[in-house]
Amino acid sequence: MKKTILVTGGAGFIGSNFIRHIYKKYPDYKIIILDALTYAGHVDNLPVNLNENNHDERISFWYGNVRNGEIVDTLMSQSDIVVHFAAETHVTRSIYDNFLFFETDVLGTQTIANAVLKYKNRIERFIHISTSEVYGTAESELMNEDHSLKPMSPYAAAKAGADRLVYSYWATYEIPAVIIRPFNNYGPYQHLEKAVPRFITSCILDEPVRVHGDGTAARDFIFVEDVCAAIDMVMHADIARIKGEVFNVASSVHRSILSIARDVVRMMGKDESLITCVGDRPGQVFRHTGDISKIGSLLGWQPSVTWEEGLIKTVKWYKENRAWWEKQLWMRAVPIITKTGKKELH
Repeated sequence: MKKTILVTGGAGFIGSNFIRHIYKKYPDYKIIILDALTYAGHVDNLPVNLNENNHDERISFWYGNVRNGEIVDTLMSQSDIVVHFAAETHVTRSIYDNFLFFETDVLGTQTIANAVLKYKNRIERFIHISTSEVYGTAESELMNEDHSLKPMSPYAAAKAGADRLVYSYWATYEIPAVIIRPFNNYGPYQHLEKAVPRFITSCILDEPVRVHGDGTAARDFIFVEDVCAAIDMVMHADIARIKGEVFNVASSVHRSILSIARDVVRMMGKDESLITCVGDRPGQVFRHTGDISKIGSLLGWQPSVTWEEGLIKTVKWYKENRAWWEKQLWMRAVPIITKTGKKELH
């Protein structure tokens, strides 16, 4: 069946990986991308070269902001399914400069939700990509979708606002919304501000591998291809079974940031003396471990890429794509004031 998929934030990390996934898997689908091309989005991430006059017309790119209601309405009127990735996403950067996070993540999501409501008779489903950061620190061994929401950073608070806004539009207007909460993603095309690519590129450059605090803060890391497969399942599931639902997408295994740094250093044949601890980040979440029993029982999704396999693929990609990431080196670190009042690069 031919479908038109509107992907907001499609030039970013998860969005571009998702576009590659559906572009390859569904040759009959048309993909509309809306992206403001902020520092974390690049047209180079897409599976076609937009500068070529004869590029595949299955993909159309619109340069614009999700807060622009006129552009969003135009694209929504042409679409069957909406997958909403567009957001500011870096926790540390939200501490340094929080304004854009609420503007894009909350107001941008409201613009998208209003357009979905306007074209409710056309839109088959609206998939909102939230984040595990909305939960705050784990209050149980595994965090299910009913875990309390206690966001601990401006980024997390903005995403929690967007998450609940989408839910409220389903509850109030019965739009066909589904919310996905991915845990920490890693893989190709991820900006160097995030931990795994920052560790990898620091090893390539023989520079210090910076770890916040003592490195005991732990996260549940999931390879981006597995997240794309989960979104694909939600996109094609019986809408009656999933409308209004929230789904975690995770590995159900947490790893300390220090252990991740050690895994990267070991895999790249470097000495652990490269690992350097800096001050702890304000609003640090101590642990995230995702419960994926809901998406497993309803849709049959399970992660297929192990941590080791995903890390091997990721290291290989960054080694082979130095020209892609070298221009981001100046943005690997963000200046913030720590809890002790000290200014540090994080």
